[in-house]
This record gives sequence, structure tokens and C-alpha cells, in this order.
Amino acid sequence: MLKRFIIAAVLLVVLAGGLIGFNLFRDQMIAQFLANRPVQSMPVETIEVQPETWSPVLNAIGTVNAAQGVELTVEAAGIVREIGFSSNAEVMQGDILLRLDDEVQRADLNATQSQLALERLNLDRALELQSRGVTANVQLDQTRAAFDVATAQMARAEAVIQQRRLVAPFAGVIGLPRVDAGQHITPGTVVATLQELDQMRVDFSLPEQALPALHIGQALDIRVQGDDRRFRGEISGIDPRVDPNSRMVAVRGTVENPGRSLTPGQFARVEIRLPQEDGVIALPQNAVVTSLYGDFAYVVRPSEEDADQLVVRQTFVTTGRRNNGVVEIVEGIADGDRVVSAGQNRLSNRAPVTLAETTTPEVAQ
Repeated sequence: MLKRFIIAAVLLVVLAGGLIGFNLFRDQMIAQFLANRPVQSMPVETIEVQPETWSPVLNAIGTVNAAQGVELTVEAAGIVREIGFSSNAEVMQGDILLRLDDEVQRADLNATQSQLALERLNLDRALELQSRGVTANVQLDQTRAAFDVATAQMARAEAVIQQRRLVAPFAGVIGLPRVDAGQHITPGTVVATLQELDQMRVDFSLPEQALPALHIGQALDIRVQGDDRRFRGEISGIDPRVDPNSRMVAVRGTVENPGRSLTPGQFARVEIRLPQEDGVIALPQNAVVTSLYGDFAYVVRPSEEDADQLVVRQTFVTTGRRNNGVVEIVEGIADGDRVVSAGQNRLSNRAPVTLAETTTPEVAQ
């Protein structure tokens, strides 16, 4: 019985040793095969870096407003008797847009007119008597003062009637009427909006770092949703104070509105083009890889072991400004370097490559 156990144990040890030896032999042969096998070169697209002319652009988001735009309201309370406009109508400066009930005020005006006429007769009579030396100077002064008071009351009565009317402060397009005839309204009630649409303004903000590059009269372009056109304009105002909370400076631009395509309140993308800069190193954004350790690019160089073999070197870069898919390289890439522009996800440092296609980067102008 013991002999059988010994024989089984010996066979088990022999079998286990054979399996271990076979696995070691197989791993050694695979490693030897892979060591002698040439590494496959991967085709990559590259670009040759050259100094370019860079056109810096400041981008911002703003709101379109009319050059002149107000919400119209009345100066006095009363009942609406007449609405003198329709929605989206062109109005001229001085047009009467709305009239409130003014019967009481007109009655007061008639009374002051009568009083003024009486005081004028009294003054004329006093002047005539004074010329004859019949009346005293004191009586003449009292008559003239009464005439002046009547004149002032007349002016006040006319001003009260004017307050019962809503007059267009400037020419433009009026919006929807928000009151109805017979409605009682008070000061502060919005009657309608009036917008001058031939010229627009756009209000936006930029970081305080951009302040030295801004000046009055500087050209800008704006674009709005649903319209591919660029509307040209210029900076018309720069707030002299930086907001201490956001560290932003408020800027206002004036933009022509051909065909009245722009509407107050629209969302706008603003571009301010700065003077061109020569000798800037720039790459397409897809040539720069972002990682936890920083931004880097793959630069193609000859292998140290074989000058005929090309390999890629992972080169960390310092990026700067970005514009239309192009990023400025401040440090890490030099003039004449050949950088991989596509296929970086398959690469690793010192991986062998072949050049599939060479293209030249286009820097936004």
C-alpha cells in the first residue's frame, strides 16, 4: 500500500515539473521571438512648424441693444382717451402717441386765459394812466405783478395739459400697445417701447488683462444666432472702472444695422481683431494632447540607434492664445520641428513611425 502511494507521488511530481518546465520554455521562446521581431512602424500625418503671422482676436459674449430705446410711460394719472399709434409703426419725433382725459385741465386753461386777458387790459389801462401822470407807480407795479402771475398760471395750465399727452421723444419703431382706450393708468405704467433700429449698440465685458489693447474707434465684428453674416462696428465706449467682483471691464460698441436685421435683446458673439504679430509658433489644436501632467505634442526625429528610422518624442509644451482651431506654442516647439497632427492615441514615446502625409498648418488671419 505504501509503495503505491510513493509511486503516485513520484508521478505527480514528474507531471508538475514537466508542466512548469514547458511553460518556462514557451515563455522563453516567445520572448526570444518578440525580441528578434522588428517593431512595426506606424504611419502618421505631420506638419512642419514654421513661424506664422498671427492675428490675435478678443472674443466676448454680449447683448444687442438699440442705439436709442425706451419704455414709454405717462407723467400723470388719468383715463386713456386716444391711442395714436399701431404696433410696429414708424413714428417721428414729436408725434402724439397717447392722450389722457383732459377736460378738467382744459377748463382750468380757459379760466387762466380769461384771467390773463383781464390782467392784460388792466396793465394797458394802468400804463396809459401812468403816461398821463394820473396813477401812482405803486399801483402800476401791482397791476404788472398781477399780469405776471396770470401769465405764469397760463403757462402752468398749458404744461398740465401737455402732461396729459405722450409724445415720441425721438424717431423710431414703436412696439405693441400695452394699454387700452378707457383704461386708467398711472405714472410708471409702460404704454409701449420705442426703438431706433437704424444703428445698434452691443454691450459686452472683457477681462481686465485686455484693457491695454482696447481703444475708442477700434473695429469689431458681431454675429447673432441664425444669421451667418458679420456685422461691422467699432468700440464707442470703455468703462474706466474694472468690476472688483468679476475683474471684468464693460465695453460698448456701435454697429450699423442694414435691413434692420438686428433686434434689441439678441445674444451676440463679439470679435475684436488686434494688430498682427509676426514670428509666432502655432499648431492645430488637435496636434496638442492634454494630460494630467501637462500639454504635450509628438515631435518626429531620427532614431539615435538608426539614423534612417524615424521615431516620435513626447515633448511637453506651454500653450498660449487660441483662435479658430489654432493654438499658440509659447515654449517646447521650435522652428523646423515636424509634429504629429493625427493618430497620437496610437503612439508612445520613442515609437517608430513613417510619414504618411505632410500638411502645413493654417493660422487664422
